[in-house]
Amino acid sequence: MSAAQWKTRCETEWSLQGAPMPDSLDWKSVYEAKPLGKNLLKNPSPHGLSKDTPPPEPELPEVPTRGPPRFQPDGDFSGWTTSVEVLPYDTSGIPPGAVVCELPRYSWFSMEQVVDLKAEGLWDELLDEFQPEIAIQDWYEESQLHEYIYQLHVKLLGADKSTVISEHTVTPKEDCSTYSHTWKKVSHVFSNYGPGVRYVQFLHRLKNNFMVEFYPTLFAESSVIVRAVKTSS
Repeated sequence: MSAAQWKTRCETEWSLQGAPMPDSLDWKSVYEAKPLGKNLLKNPSPHGLSKDTPPPEPELPEVPTRGPPRFQPDGDFSGWTTSVEVLPYDTSGIPPGAVVCELPRYSWFSMEQVVDLKAEGLWDELLDEFQPEIAIQDWYEESQLHEYIYQLHVKLLGADKSTVISEHTVTPKEDCSTYSHTWKKVSHVFSNYGPGVRYVQFLHRLKNNFMVEFYPTLFAESSVIVRAVKTSS
């Protein structure tokens, strides 16, 4: 097809009527990149789990292994930048003179990706003038290990990767009174965020527990999706 035909195909299939679409772009390459409507995060389910299947029940061995402390879950975390923060023991609820045999040791396991929107096939004029919706979604396990087991921090960054144009933070509090053990959805849609967005920084943290055995909080199907929906005023 000609360059004009590739441009028309992009405009029609993505419903971009009215969006700035400069002739200088390689529309065949843009179409093949399919930057709109797909998940731009790499390896969105490192544990190999799906939100459509209940999270696995923790394995409780008949005889505790009592191995060395663990603070990071198993998984293929390729595509993610990971880090571990081991938290100090919480002794606030222990009465004076009590004998303590075991205390849980908590840790935050952080996973981060930075999505380069232009490298994914989006273009300046679309991001600055049309300002398509940027939808964030995540699913984490209701592990009930603690009142706070999940955090999400998402930032829309400028070309220098340091200027924050818009951001969204979630720190939900869990109800530990009833055992349900399901997937919990977290979502947010960025709109009317203004010009200059070039990167999306996606970072979430999940809390793990080690006390004789290791018990993680798992997640599945994280996503960053740019929708062909105009949001600028």
